Amino acid sequence: MLLPFLSAAAAIPLLTTALPGRAQAAPAATTPAAATPAPAPAVVLRRQTVAPLPGGLDPVLVVNDNNPELIRGPGILLSTFPAAGRGVPAAHLDVALDGRFDLFSHHVFAGKPETFDSTLWLAVVAQPRGNRPVNLRLLGGSTALSQSLDPAMAGAPFLPLPPLLAESTSPAWSGPGSRVATELLMRRSSPELPGSWTLAPGQPTTLLMLPLPVRGLDPLLNGRNLQLRLQSDGPLSLATLAAFGPNTSPPPPATWSQLLDGDLSPKEHQPTPRGASGRMVYSRVSGVQIGSVWRGTITDPGQRWLSAAAAPISWPIASLERGTLGTAKVQTAELKAFYPGTAWAAHGNYGVEYDLTIPLRNTGSSPVQLQLALESPLKADQPQGGLRFNVKPAQAVMFRGPVEVSGLDGPGGRPSSRRRFHLVQRAGDQSPPLGTVSLAPGATRQLRVRLIYPADATPPQVLSLLPVPAPAPSAPQGTARQ
Repeated sequence: MLLPFLSAAAAIPLLTTALPGRAQAAPAATTPAAATPAPAPAVVLRRQTVAPLPGGLDPVLVVNDNNPELIRGPGILLSTFPAAGRGVPAAHLDVALDGRFDLFSHHVFAGKPETFDSTLWLAVVAQPRGNRPVNLRLLGGSTALSQSLDPAMAGAPFLPLPPLLAESTSPAWSGPGSRVATELLMRRSSPELPGSWTLAPGQPTTLLMLPLPVRGLDPLLNGRNLQLRLQSDGPLSLATLAAFGPNTSPPPPATWSQLLDGDLSPKEHQPTPRGASGRMVYSRVSGVQIGSVWRGTITDPGQRWLSAAAAPISWPIASLERGTLGTAKVQTAELKAFYPGTAWAAHGNYGVEYDLTIPLRNTGSSPVQLQLALESPLKADQPQGGLRFNVKPAQAVMFRGPVEVSGLDGPGGRPSSRRRFHLVQRAGDQSPPLGTVSLAPGATRQLRVRLIYPADATPPQVLSLLPVPAPAPSAPQGTARQ
C-alpha cells in the first residue's frame, strides 16, 4: 500500500536498504511465529462532541511544490510561467501571481556513494508578466535542511523530543518542517533569505539557490523545507527548478534558463481520481492552491461566545477527504492549477497557518476548570460518538511541530500572554494538555491558538477542550502500606 504522506524520516530506512555498496544484514529466518502479524493495538473510544471547525481559508495563492518529494532528476519542479513559447508547454501552469502570495516547497535528495561529491541545487526564479520591473518583498520566510554540516546553513535533524515541550527563550524543533513552522510562528526570517528583490522584465531573475548536500552524511539522504510569504507590486511568474552541481558552488545562471525551457523533473505517487471508491492514494501536491491562512472564531451557534459547558469537545485540524472525523467538513485547500498525475487538492494543508479564537464563557453557577490540547486521534470519516485513541503509543509519528497559545492560566490565575509548545504525537495519541483555563461563574476568557501545519505531519489532528479530570481518591488515613 502506498502511504499518502512520506516524510524524510520515514524515507530513511526505505532508501538505505537500496543504497549500493553498503553492508546489509542477512534476512531473518522465516518461521510461523515470525510470519504472524503483530496484533493491532487496543483502542479506546472517548465519548464527546466532535464539531466542524468554524472559519475558512483566505484567498491568498500558495505555490505548493511537494511532488516529487524525492527528487530523482533535474528539471522543472513547478512553474507558473505561461506555456506559450516554452520548449515543453505542458511543464507550465500559466498562473499569474500578484500582490500577496506564498511559496511552500519540500523535497528530499538521496545521494549515491559513487557521486557523493554532487549536490542537488534548488532554485527559485521569477519574471515580471509585463514590460516594467516588479518589486518583490519577503514578509516572512524560513528554510532548513534535515541535516547540515555547514554552520551557515540551518539544519534541523529529527531529534527524539518529548511529547510536549513548553518553550521558554530557546525554541525547539525536530525536522526541517518543524523548524520552519517554529520560526514563522515566532515571526522570524532565516538569515539565508534576502529581504527583497527587483525583477527586471524580459528574463527570469534567480531569487534563491539552495543546496541539498549529502556529502559526509550517513545515510546519504537530506531534505529541505522552504516557506516564503511574499508581496509583489505587479504580476509575475515563478518557478522552482532542480539541478545537480558541485558541492562548492551552484550551477551557473545559464543552467536555470535552460531548465526553464526543458521538461519536468519526474513526478511520483499517482493519486486516486477524485470521487473514486476503494483504496485512496492522496499523492503529493504540485500546483497553486487557494488559501494560506485558516481563520475562525469558535462559538456556540448564534452566540458570541463558547460556553464552557460544551466540553468535552474537539474540532478537527487539517481534516481531509475520508478523514473528517464525522464532521463532513473538508478543510483541504483547493487547487487553482496542478499537474496531471499529482494530488488534485492540497491534502494535509502543509504550510497553512491556523489562527483560531475561542471566546470562552462560564455560563454556569459553579467554577469550572478546563484543559486545552492538540491531539492525534485515529483517522475516521464517519461519526463514531467521539474520538478513538490507542491505549499504548504507536510507532508512527503523526505531528511534529509547534503550537502557540494565548489566554491559558498563568501565574496567580491571570491569563497568560503568548506561550509556545513543541509537540511530538504518535498515531492515536491523547496528548498532554497545553494548559488549563479556570473560570469563575460568569467569567470569560479569550483563547487564541496559532499553528502552521508542518511538513511531515499526517492529518487529521484535533483541538480539544476537555474537563480537568477529578483527582484520584486518596487512601484512607491509617491504611497500612504493603
